[in-house]
Amino acid sequence: MQGSFTGPRVFWSGSSLRTEATGYGLVFFVQLMLAGMNKEIKGLRCAVSGSGKITMLVLEKLIGYGSLPITVSDSKGYLVDEDGFDYMKISFLRDIKAQKRSLRDYSKTCARSKYYDEAKPWSVRGDVAFPCGYQNEIDQSDAINLVNSGCRILVVAGELELNHECNLLNWSPEDFESKLQIYQRALKAASDFGYQKESPEEAPYHVYMSSVFSAFLTIAQAMSDQGCV
Repeated sequence: MQGSFTGPRVFWSGSSLRTEATGYGLVFFVQLMLAGMNKEIKGLRCAVSGSGKITMLVLEKLIGYGSLPITVSDSKGYLVDEDGFDYMKISFLRDIKAQKRSLRDYSKTCARSKYYDEAKPWSVRGDVAFPCGYQNEIDQSDAINLVNSGCRILVVAGELELNHECNLLNWSPEDFESKLQIYQRALKAASDFGYQKESPEEAPYHVYMSSVFSAFLTIAQAMSDQGCV
């Protein structure tokens, strides 16, 4: 009988930065995508949903890059801090979640924050949106709210790990961070198929198409490897 498992510790051939991979990789991708538009992530207002592991890591990396993450959410509503989260505030948020308290408790401590019941954070003025709460959380009305709030970039989470485990590799944290930056791989896939960006303004659509090409090739390779085609 064959099988596999995920999430082993580093000394069992697990990945350094495995825990951080999804959240960090998401921010790396946005940073490179913005660079393709001749822009930078520093100083941008970022709306983030969720309040679990991935969300906290996205906040952490955004702060490290000088961005201003301003929202988190839970099943009851969302929290906005107009001053932006910092490392101490992230620690406070983690404590709230660990104690199974409501995000509303944060707003009782930080004066420039507010918790909104039965709402999503996509109406808050921002430049980039990171849906990290649950799958399929952006519907048509959310997309309209995002555009109206000034958002021009919408990114979602993914994951990297299995190839590392299967090949018994031992990547350092620095190696793993470099492999999370999959933006160039997506662009190469589009280029190989003759699809090129004509101007910086086309960057969002170009990244979308590049990701489609890259995802198709990944799935096709997996099906071929497993004898499906």
